Amino acid sequence: MATEHTVGFEPADRLAKDREGVRRRFWIKLKRVVSQLPFAEDLLAAYYCAFDKQTPRHVQGALLGAIAYFILPFDFIPDMLPILGFTDDAAVLATAIRLVASHITAEHRDAARAALKRLGSAAADDVAGDS
Repeated sequence: MATEHTVGFEPADRLAKDREGVRRRFWIKLKRVVSQLPFAEDLLAAYYCAFDKQTPRHVQGALLGAIAYFILPFDFIPDMLPILGFTDDAAVLATAIRLVASHITAEHRDAARAALKRLGSAAADDVAGDS
């Protein structure tokens, strides 16, 4: 049941409980929008922390909720709007990260940078293949 404090977040809460669905949909959306995300490294570090078996459950829950909000097809501010589109996603993610920052490790950040490098290489290969 929605309260005044949760209005609009219920779909993200339900989605966050489906870990494999979050994992699959995360990569699909990230590949599509990574070049537009100034917070891509933070998002990926949060992703790796959320799926790390060493991360406490309450931390995983907070991060999965933020990641689920990112992958939802509807937002308070639609992602397709130039400049503003991802501001709500960034705010939700920043809040979650602030709450659990001590659990995001150097290993999570290293994995995030490596994933961004791989995504950048794949995008460059796609562009090269188109020419």
